[in-house]
Amino acid sequence: MSINREQKEKLVQEMQDAFRANGTFYLLDYANISVAKSVDLRRRLRESACSLRVVKNRLALRALLEDFPPDIRENFQGPTAIAFTDDNPIALARLLKEFSVQHKILKVKAGVVEGKFLSQERFPEIANLTSRTDLIARLGFLMAYPLTQFLRSLQAPVSAMGRMMSQLKDKRE
Repeated sequence: MSINREQKEKLVQEMQDAFRANGTFYLLDYANISVAKSVDLRRRLRESACSLRVVKNRLALRALLEDFPPDIRENFQGPTAIAFTDDNPIALARLLKEFSVQHKILKVKAGVVEGKFLSQERFPEIANLTSRTDLIARLGFLMAYPLTQFLRSLQAPVSAMGRMMSQLKDKRE
């Protein structure tokens, strides 16, 4: 199906808006994927507040913003889909990795994570990271642990004194 110039310009503008709105995206090798698997992938992405676009490489290259790393341009080869997220690059990477392992069909070519280029070789590193909320929880625990131990050490003599007084009271009765 051929599209006219106005439709192409509209697609380019939509892609530029998507690139501006989302700080992270991954380029996927979208060859040989069935319609059922494509629908399943889109559903999973939608549930995670992510999106997927399949566009012609020429149109996507026109839509790329100048502030993106130049290395990303050379990865627009062959059938390409773009998975977008605006707030959680690790969750999107995990989802793509799980889908790829489960169906053995999808492959990540490259990506841009919060403005930085991500090569295909480095993608597993991102997918294996713990989520941002887990990291914040760990940091909070590590910051609170010394204070908790300090409070316990301050309370130990007082509680020991209380136990000793209770034993003395029981002994006198």
